[in-house]
Amino acid sequence: MSKSQWQCFVENLGQWQGSFTRLDADGQELEDTPSLLNLEGLNQNQTARLILQFFTADRQTLTSEKVFEFSTLSRSILFFEQGGFSQGSIQLAPHTEFGAEFGLIEGNRRLRLVQLFDTQGQLDRITLIREQRLGTTAPERPPLTLEMLLGQWQGEAITLYPDLRSPDTYTTHLNLDQQGSELTQHLTTSSGLEIISKAEISNGVLKFNQGSQPVQVLLLPDGASCTCPRQIQPRLPLFLEMGWLIQPNLRQRMIRSYSASGEWVSLTLVVEHKQS
Repeated sequence: MSKSQWQCFVENLGQWQGSFTRLDADGQELEDTPSLLNLEGLNQNQTARLILQFFTADRQTLTSEKVFEFSTLSRSILFFEQGGFSQGSIQLAPHTEFGAEFGLIEGNRRLRLVQLFDTQGQLDRITLIREQRLGTTAPERPPLTLEMLLGQWQGEAITLYPDLRSPDTYTTHLNLDQQGSELTQHLTTSSGLEIISKAEISNGVLKFNQGSQPVQVLLLPDGASCTCPRQIQPRLPLFLEMGWLIQPNLRQRMIRSYSASGEWVSLTLVVEHKQS
């Protein structure tokens, strides 16, 4: 990467109008709160001020406001060159809350997703944050369906590391095939990885149950997907993932990976194109 982490962060500056949609572990909406995030650069962008406001449903009344100023980035966050990022727990520890936020930018729209687990390692709540630059009319993407994902996807991946060593880049190939109520996923990478996994399709949720750390994939509004365990199994590797179908043939996925000892080890961004 040719840009510093701070320069990548600056891609997020601006006023972002949207909403915070709280979902349960099955992806069902619990509440939706209008929001306005003002992320402003100060002192030639050497410092940043973040003002997050929440409003009533009609956007007429301010209900709460949070203000932060900072000039350095936390060790728990990494950014990609286009401004995409993830921040979250550095270490999975017993009897503590655990989770992560993901963010992607495309044009005048931004999509963020928060996955939070309670002190028992159970998926507690999900927040889907859909935003657009204030004053623009960039449309929201359609809700994600399984049919949109089926087929062959060719990808370019970049993996960043918390110790800021040189990133790794490689190509990926993902094939998603449905047979009745079962989905088969076949993933290969130029780095030598090959994974074949099967998911049960149940009420629009994809349940991958064979591995040591079963995960589910929720298909959400705005082309979003949320991949994570419902229950974290301790002392096993795990990953959290957000996906965004930006165009019918263009998808981005961001994966935050943890080791068997619970340490955050990497963050990967995959940009995939569907093969016709």
